[in-house]
Amino acid sequence: MSDEQKKAVVLLSGGLDSATALAIARDRGYACHALSFDYGQRHDAELQAARRVARALDVAEHRILSLDLGSIGGSALTDMAIDVPEQAGEGIPVTYVPARNTVFLSLALGWAEVLGAMDIFIGVNAVDYSGYPDCRPEFIEAFEKLANLATRAGVEGESFRIQAPLIRMSKAEIIRTGVALGLDYGLTVSCYQADEQGCACGRCDSCRLRAQGFAEAGVADPTCYRF
Repeated sequence: MSDEQKKAVVLLSGGLDSATALAIARDRGYACHALSFDYGQRHDAELQAARRVARALDVAEHRILSLDLGSIGGSALTDMAIDVPEQAGEGIPVTYVPARNTVFLSLALGWAEVLGAMDIFIGVNAVDYSGYPDCRPEFIEAFEKLANLATRAGVEGESFRIQAPLIRMSKAEIIRTGVALGLDYGLTVSCYQADEQGCACGRCDSCRLRAQGFAEAGVADPTCYRF
């Protein structure tokens, strides 16, 4: 990496969307510093996937920060007493993790300021998604304003950009984009309740959206399923 190469912090969960966002950032010429979180989620499989994706895309650095969002609960992804729904429901689902993207972006912003990286990539999507409020364009725009008000870099005249390149894409469009960039989706894990090997349940909302995306994209689904 040359000293002049622009840097970006990329939030990398190990899922399909974040892996595609990383592939896009890399294709745009950024030296990518990937950031993942061990936040008390149900399984370690997605972090294993994040490590695989980071290696495959040759990131400049990959850090995994530990948080305990499970201590405040309120989500089926962090509280084992709340079942992951296997049928589509109304409203914001119980798989929503309170303030997760706000927390993740805040920590990404801190690391970006230390690195001198003015771009943060996040793989949120507002088309084929589960209805989470922190995946909407309004949230991304608001956080970008906050980033430039709340940091020394912003006050001193630098300008942070929160890049959400997938936000208006369908899942099929996201998959086609990743395939065109050479991304191996077999490395990723999207299931809310994957087993230790990363094999998916095929029934949760995330699995349904992923499978539908591959079908609509006309791309063979590389997902490992438990059945």
